[in-house]
Amino acid sequence: MSDPKNPVALVTGASRGIGRGIALELARSGYSVAINYAGNHKAAEETLAACTDAGSGRFAAFQANVGNPQDRSRLLSEVWDTFGTIDALVNNAGIGPRQRLDITEATEESFHEVLDINLTGPYFLTQSVVRRWLGTDGDPDSVAASAIESGRKIVFVGSISADAASIQRGEYCVSKAGLAMAARLWATRLAADGIQVYEVRPGITETDMTSGVKAKYDALIGEGLVPQRRWGTPADIGRLVRAILDGDLAFSTGSVIHSDGGFHLPRL
Repeated sequence: MSDPKNPVALVTGASRGIGRGIALELARSGYSVAINYAGNHKAAEETLAACTDAGSGRFAAFQANVGNPQDRSRLLSEVWDTFGTIDALVNNAGIGPRQRLDITEATEESFHEVLDINLTGPYFLTQSVVRRWLGTDGDPDSVAASAIESGRKIVFVGSISADAASIQRGEYCVSKAGLAMAARLWATRLAADGIQVYEVRPGITETDMTSGVKAKYDALIGEGLVPQRRWGTPADIGRLVRAILDGDLAFSTGSVIHSDGGFHLPRL
């Protein structure tokens, strides 16, 4: 990282849920955090206050919809102006469909909305950050990664839905399957530049997104759907992302790192 004391991490979708868990863990571990949020200003301010209380770095909140190209460009400009750099990008922002419908009924509008935020957004946000890191975007303030021992990292927060088919939210599954390939592509492209890329793949995690199906999954978890027989938490994901950014998996670029209580294990 360019500043060993307080390296800067941009965490998208950090106002609530898994994103907040990641931001808080990084704050406690000495990172400065750029807290991105799409629309919930109150929740973003709560995350900002919690990070400020917990950490020694610098913290600021930035509104932007990562599914919107203009918002992505503005987000990076504002973060760079505020912090002077980005040392790590955590692509966490994501949504489920507004209404869970069987794939025979789901709409094209919903498909595009989910993929714009869950896949297109992080793919091209990563491209923009990488172009700055490699000094290929024409920005005179960009610093090529080869010029410093950067240790820069990119994390894509995926989902077990990349593999597990849920026919009432097909657009979400497709978006996460695509995100898994995006992580592989960026890992392959950037390995020689010293930039490591990972996919963190959460399982059934207790967040706002899953609150509406809590009773259903409480029962399934109790029946053994998750071998460790509990929900995942945002803190679980936060600790995993912090370990990655700290360099604890330095020879593992391109890895898919599960945080699902053993859900992914083939069983008889």
